Amino acid sequence: MSRKGVLILTITFNAGKQKSPIICIGGANIDKKLYTKNEIVKKTSNPVIGSSRTVGGVARNIAENLGRLGEEVILLSARGNDSDWLDIYQASSPFMNLDHVIKIDDLSTGSYTAVIDQSGDLSLALADMKVFDYISPALLLKNINILLMAKCIIVDLNCPSETIDFLGIFTAEHQIPLVIIPVSSQKMSALPKKMNAVSWLIVNKDETETYFNVKINDRKDWEHSVKMWLGLGVKNVIVTNGSKGIITGVANGEIQHFPSIETPIVADVTGAGDSFCSGVIYSWLQKREFECVIKSGLVNAHKTIMSKYTVRQELSQTQFKLDMEEFLNEKIY
Repeated sequence: MSRKGVLILTITFNAGKQKSPIICIGGANIDKKLYTKNEIVKKTSNPVIGSSRTVGGVARNIAENLGRLGEEVILLSARGNDSDWLDIYQASSPFMNLDHVIKIDDLSTGSYTAVIDQSGDLSLALADMKVFDYISPALLLKNINILLMAKCIIVDLNCPSETIDFLGIFTAEHQIPLVIIPVSSQKMSALPKKMNAVSWLIVNKDETETYFNVKINDRKDWEHSVKMWLGLGVKNVIVTNGSKGIITGVANGEIQHFPSIETPIVADVTGAGDSFCSGVIYSWLQKREFECVIKSGLVNAHKTIMSKYTVRQELSQTQFKLDMEEFLNEKIY
């Protein structure tokens, strides 16, 4: 079977008593922020009043969330041979298997640098993500036995489009759940035109507008956008819209709105989307009821926003159970 030159091999694999990990495929990078002192002047040096440097990457962030929740997680990614990777490794290795991250000697580990102006808004962002072009179908074929063990595969759109195509065919053939998490509006072109293999697509309003070349102006438009995603074959879709909450859709099912959780103390919104995705995936794999699955994502995002960390440090199975019971005022886990 082939598509766009990608060969899918049918392989008989006896998993025996092997564990079934979650495979996260995509970005692992360093996030940097620079906070300018004055109004930004182009083509000259601008003083800053502070800076921050954290470990990030959509696939990596989701992998850490799930690892902290007790799941066995393997990260497939690409990295350089530099100090940035050492920082990522030290922060990530307690929560995921990094043995299958490929090293590219002549490229830098992925990085994202944001320049924040006086008002706290993003003025400029620079993304050095070239290394992720090496997350190729060839890399996945090299790790085919690991993929065949997966109870779920999660991929972000840092990966090339041919890799997303490969995974769509592969997961359909082997009946492995596939979750796609976009990274930005600019990378929506990596999505396939048909998505019948996709178990979950978690996407925001801007990314949806870019993909379909539409404007979402009101609730009716928002709901219609969910129906458009379902029309491409996605089994479960969530379109997020910041403080307005989310709208969900399921194949042959109803469209539902869930409000966001009011968060009076916002420490840092970085990582909120990734923590939302992680909560949804975790509870879905635990076979919880649909409403619980969605609220798991909302609760994990709410708690993450209250933390200064991209992945909240107190997250664990026990803490998540307490968080859910606090929010729902009932014991469900």
